[in-house]
Order: sequence, then structure tokens, then C-alpha cells
Amino acid sequence: MTGRFPRLVATLVLGSITLAGCSSDDTSPLEVTTVRLAVVPGAKHGGQPFATDLTQEIFHHPSTYAGDPEGAGTALITVNLGQGEVCWHVTVSGIGPLPASASHIHKQVQDKQGPVYVGLTVPDASGEVSGCKSEDRAKLKHIVQFPDSFYVNVHTTEFPTGAVRGQLD
Repeated sequence: MTGRFPRLVATLVLGSITLAGCSSDDTSPLEVTTVRLAVVPGAKHGGQPFATDLTQEIFHHPSTYAGDPEGAGTALITVNLGQGEVCWHVTVSGIGPLPASASHIHKQVQDKQGPVYVGLTVPDASGEVSGCKSEDRAKLKHIVQFPDSFYVNVHTTEFPTGAVRGQLD
């Protein structure tokens, strides 16, 4: 037992000498980078952010369908794989009637309707909604790896298959 203390002191002294020798004479200022995490209101984490503008939903297959031409909005989606959580903040305007009837993350590519992948809560009468929910990590990993294979849309009773939509990127 008496041999451990001298070894600890020797290690600390040698480590201090080594660190002292690592100093630099370069007095130029360091470059500082600020990193902002996208945080959805109510989220307990930042997560991997994805944002999109929402515009009129248009499908070319199987038949031509148009969503609300007056519709617009934004969607911020954050995915936290470690917590198995997806969060969203969606705002819409020019679509009616509000509150919306449905809102989702769909799996598919641009200009094609795809299946619902993650259900979201709907924008209220003000046209805004934020929320978080636990989700299968494998599904969330797929969104993080291939965001351009997913889109967010908002439905109304007037446009039940989608009023506005935006591709994630």
C-alpha cells in the first residue's frame, strides 16, 4: 500500500511537466465557432434538425390532385436517436378551415404520395403546433439517414389528402 502514493505523485508531476511542455508561443487569437442546436418548443433535447417550407400539395400520380393554392407554412423536425424521440414545430397559414384535420411525416419522394411514417399533432386554430413523441429508433434512423425520402404535410377537411407539404432535407 505504501508504494501506490509515491507512484501517484510521480505520475502527477511527470504529467504536469509534459503538459507544461505543450504550451505554444503562438499568441494569435483562437477561432471560435458557435453551434446552435435546433430546439423545438417543449423538447428536452436538440436532436438532428430538418426544416422545410410547406407549399401547396400537388400529386401527379395516380391522378392530378392539388392541395390548397393559398397554403404556406414551415416545419421544423428534430430527431434524437439516443432518446428515441421526434419533435416538431409546424406553422401554417392560408389553409382552411383550421384547426387542421391531420399532420404527418410521410415516406416517399417529391411529387408522389407516400404512406404515413410518423403521425404528428395538428395545427390548432392559430395555425401552429409543437410536440414530441417517442418513436421506434429504426424508423428515426431512417429519417436521419435519408431525409430527402420524407415529407411533412398538413391536411384539412377541405383538402383531406393534404393541403400543404414540404420535403425534408
